[in-house]
Amino acid sequence: MTPRTTDRPQMSVEEFEELASRAPETVRLEFINGKVQVKPVPDGSHGQIVMWLIKRCMQQRPELSLFPEQGLKVEGYRKGRARPDGVLAPDENFVGQGQWAEPTGVLMAVEVTSYDQDADQRDRVEKPDGYAASGIPVYLLVDRDAGEVKVYADLADGVYRSLVRRPFGDPVELPAPVGITLDTAKLKEY
Repeated sequence: MTPRTTDRPQMSVEEFEELASRAPETVRLEFINGKVQVKPVPDGSHGQIVMWLIKRCMQQRPELSLFPEQGLKVEGYRKGRARPDGVLAPDENFVGQGQWAEPTGVLMAVEVTSYDQDADQRDRVEKPDGYAASGIPVYLLVDRDAGEVKVYADLADGVYRSLVRRPFGDPVELPAPVGITLDTAKLKEY
């Protein structure tokens, strides 16, 4: 039986960071669950959803910023490196941290699904596990395939114990420490 990648990573974190630093701007790399993953370049609707979220967060929590594409060290989960579509944290939280920041201070990680074959495993399985293991209290997944938002929360011992699913069009509460309510009707257009 061949060992799984999670048992034997493809490379070290240092090797991955070197590879990622040399990748062209059109390629976005992540190191999740011991393997290098190419994150698809977002389409226009994907970018619009992220912008919509940035505006909602600024309106309801002006002391916070939703940082697009901020690289995070997801050390608690197989020494990974993730590049969420958005990271909600206090203003200036990442000043001086470089391309791969510690998740300290992060209140929420956000992913918007892309239309690729790896989205199911990456966004619905590996990312929730990685963000929870890193201590990020809330994970918001805008699942375009399912037409719904998923809120992972109630973090305990590195695991999300709660998953709330709402179809596009229904309001969704992003629990403490986020404390934002999203009216998702607009997502039906994207």
